[in-house]
Amino acid sequence: MATQDDVRRIALSLPATTEDPNRVRFFVAGKQFVWAWLERVEPKRARVPSKDAIAVRVADEMDKQVLLEMDPNVFFTEPHYDGYAAILVRLPPIDVDLLRDVLTAGWRCRAPRLLIGRLDVDAERNA
Repeated sequence: MATQDDVRRIALSLPATTEDPNRVRFFVAGKQFVWAWLERVEPKRARVPSKDAIAVRVADEMDKQVLLEMDPNVFFTEPHYDGYAAILVRLPPIDVDLLRDVLTAGWRCRAPRLLIGRLDVDAERNA
């Protein structure tokens, strides 16, 4: 079971990640790669940040479809995200190792090549 604390810890462990001090949002090189999903709790009311779900960038629609088919209890979408390269992730059912993989992939979608190379070198050293 993952939590927003796990999201924060994993996101900030990735090179050059910055955090929005006002809400759950993380950036690399000024580009957002993970954020709290804004859900509509009550019809015709403003959306509110979910404590149990996040949105994460994906490379493209194909990657999004693969994740949706992989585990519909963990990965989902909504019409707001149709055609947008992001997947919604339920935190309670996701394994922390899978969360790390998803966040790292989202980070890679937004990071400059130099930072991606740095992450790869660090991973090789730790292997």
